[in-house]
Amino acid sequence: MLFFISTSVNTAMLRPTGRVVGIIKRNWRPYCGMLSKSHIKEARRHLFTPADRRIPRIRIETRQASILEGRRIIVAIDGWPKTSRYPNGHFVKNLGAAGDKETETEVLLLEHDVPHQPFSQAVLSFLPQMPWSISDEDMKQREDLRQLCVCSVDPPGCTDIDDALHCRELENGNLEVGVHIADVSHFIRPGNALDQESAKRGTTVYLCEKRIDMVPDLLSSNLCSLRSNVDRFAFSCIWEMNQNAEILATRFTKSVINSKASLTYAEAQMKIDSATLKDDITTSLRGLNKLAKILKKRRRENGALTLSSPEVRFHIDSETHDPIDLQTKELKETNSMVEEFMLLANISVAQKINQEFSEHALLRKHPAPPPSNYDILVKAAKSKGLEIKTDCAKSLADSLDRAESPSFPYLNTLLRILATRCMMQAVYFCSGMDSDFHHYGLASPIYTHFTSPIRRYADIIVHRLLAVAIGVDTTYPDLTDKHKLSELCKNLNFRHKMAQYAQRASIAFHTQLFFKNKGEVSEEAYILFVRKNAIVVLIPKYGLEGTVFFEEKAKPNERLVFNDEIPSLTVEGTTFCTFDKVKVSIVLDSSNIQHQKIRMTLVEPKVGSQ
Repeated sequence: MLFFISTSVNTAMLRPTGRVVGIIKRNWRPYCGMLSKSHIKEARRHLFTPADRRIPRIRIETRQASILEGRRIIVAIDGWPKTSRYPNGHFVKNLGAAGDKETETEVLLLEHDVPHQPFSQAVLSFLPQMPWSISDEDMKQREDLRQLCVCSVDPPGCTDIDDALHCRELENGNLEVGVHIADVSHFIRPGNALDQESAKRGTTVYLCEKRIDMVPDLLSSNLCSLRSNVDRFAFSCIWEMNQNAEILATRFTKSVINSKASLTYAEAQMKIDSATLKDDITTSLRGLNKLAKILKKRRRENGALTLSSPEVRFHIDSETHDPIDLQTKELKETNSMVEEFMLLANISVAQKINQEFSEHALLRKHPAPPPSNYDILVKAAKSKGLEIKTDCAKSLADSLDRAESPSFPYLNTLLRILATRCMMQAVYFCSGMDSDFHHYGLASPIYTHFTSPIRRYADIIVHRLLAVAIGVDTTYPDLTDKHKLSELCKNLNFRHKMAQYAQRASIAFHTQLFFKNKGEVSEEAYILFVRKNAIVVLIPKYGLEGTVFFEEKAKPNERLVFNDEIPSLTVEGTTFCTFDKVKVSIVLDSSNIQHQKIRMTLVEPKVGSQ
């Protein structure tokens, strides 16, 4: 392809261009959507409108149009004639009534390519026969850690408990700290149908009212889950630390543990804060919490980022299963406590497997964003008289820590939310296929995922690598084939991304259900972004983000004035800047049943003749 550039053209404005010369393979798949019934009486040809707005409408023939109207259906494309405006397709399946919770959940799973069919008999045949218990032979091959005061700390209602912790003082005055992770790789052996299905699914998907497991329930909620007061297989990472949380020795062992308590974050926090409790579990938690604070401080000093994103929790009616309340999740010290030791275990394991398998380690990296990604953050901070430096993660972390406003306490949270939007996606990769291992957000030279094998297939591979590295299991050809491992990483990255999108879609749908019967609601909001004809706002109370559009009238240039440098938008004399506080009304727009949306309009300040 040749490009001719005229000297009179501003070369900075030029973009690489090209044209499609051929299609090697069409990436068609079955599509979810709704039928647009023809107005012609007795017509058999109708148009189907996909839920994905990027897909064109599809012409299908069916005699069931009256039955399918108002239903969510699946259609497959057969071909696209050159002379036709629309591709041709055929009806595949009726999913159910549009707006129904089960139907909409099925749609979002299908549209995000989340494998969610029941596990096949071939897969289930590789599960242990029940009743199952740990045998004497098993005990000979593992370290017995059942005497340790191990406990788990998780969100309320968690049944797939991946991790548990312990902390105790040693005779020499140092501390022994253990992270004990469910030994899923004991039950899922390489290459069988259970392993293949887990690899295909890649991750557990958490929706608002539903969990799509990566492994069958017998493992995820029972035999692998580190529930309290039962013996369980674990893969343990145990450190000897001094009182300043400095690691003196690290060891890894396959073990048997017996968790003494399954606590929620709130329950663990209550124990730590209690003036009267001095039992073994509370003492262990206090030791862990003290060390975690030191570890977190040290990480941040090294340049690790503490970012923010609004997470919401729905309170569901026990009878109707509709959301009756929506609020942002409150994070406690114990959330951070668990996170610190999971990060430390992941780093320790990454170092070990890379040391033993320099070409075949499955690692996780977080690329540094290109400088231009930070433009919006830097400009937004500058508009409030603050400077954000972005030359490295350490500079960014320090800048965010300094970006405080006594008169506007929420400003720092808003800046951290904006900083999150500037980041690149973290990805899995094979060490032999890459040279850049650095994890930007954690400021760590090496990192992997070891701590959640019930819900992530990457962790199962890491467990297998670690087991071979410490001589407690044998290797197999695919484990040391960097090309196959690289292909596996591609699927894991795709599945992880789709799981995130599906979760966001589930939150969006439940948010719509929440506002469906509320009529119009007014709430305080902060401006996150300023566009040429709109402002994007965040409502802290609900962790909800939305766009307020300003319709252009006869003289748009007089009504809307956008300034990209500040950034700001002036609407009929009223200027809106990033982080300004406004009041918006929220209402559910159900005019398009397939694409219902939350609409926001400005209440305060009033604009022009509003």
